[in-house]
Amino acid sequence: MSTEETAITAYDRVKKARDKARPSIIDYIEHLFENFIELKGDRLYREDGSILGGIAEFRGMPVTVIGHRKGKTTEENIRVNFGMASPEGYRKALRLMKQAEKFKRPVITIIDTPGAYPGVDAENHGQSAAIAENLAAMSELRTPVIAIVTGEGSSGGALALAVADRVWMLENAVYSILSPEGFASILWKDGTRAAEASELMKITAQDLYRFGIIDEIIPEDERMYERIGDAVEKNLRELRKLDGANLVSRRYKKFRKIGRLKHE
Repeated sequence: MSTEETAITAYDRVKKARDKARPSIIDYIEHLFENFIELKGDRLYREDGSILGGIAEFRGMPVTVIGHRKGKTTEENIRVNFGMASPEGYRKALRLMKQAEKFKRPVITIIDTPGAYPGVDAENHGQSAAIAENLAAMSELRTPVIAIVTGEGSSGGALALAVADRVWMLENAVYSILSPEGFASILWKDGTRAAEASELMKITAQDLYRFGIIDEIIPEDERMYERIGDAVEKNLRELRKLDGANLVSRRYKKFRKIGRLKHE
């Protein structure tokens, strides 16, 4: 690791992950996929624009792409609720994943959210149940799933799209149970200690790779999209050789290993 890398603090990474100039899911779709067709609605209540999903071609292969949508401007962010999904968004995502399973399309998720929307309407419409149903259903999807944390990956709002066979992070992305500000407010009753909380929480790609939570770190350089595309192609080639039962079994074992203590 270079001196420059070691000088970057965890909270520096948080700020980079939140930068409005970071690529959004639209950018990833434009660079990695062709013939994207957006599919809308949860078939129960309404369309939630904070989750974008649809069918596309990846290097000639049909895939389903789903992810959080953030805006580049304040006006855009207001329209998509700053990437904070309501239950309708997670139900839409689940509908598309089940459709992908039916037609044997791999699922690729793009994760970038400060968390699921915590409003009263979201709770009234079943926010916790929608997230829980996604976690359960994704664990049993009989089609390959690749999840990429590209910015913020906070709380159940991120995990609802991240129960995958492969979980990757960009080098300046973060992935955690909640924001550093929220953590500091709970632990110390002082949200201004977010930088200190960031170090304690171990939320960077570098920390999570070391702990075995994620499978790969993708450098953010001029070859980023090419690197992602090559990694997706390589891993889908491997995963598509497995039948549905093997995919589910391996995914279960992968997540069961997380947090397991090693006795010397």
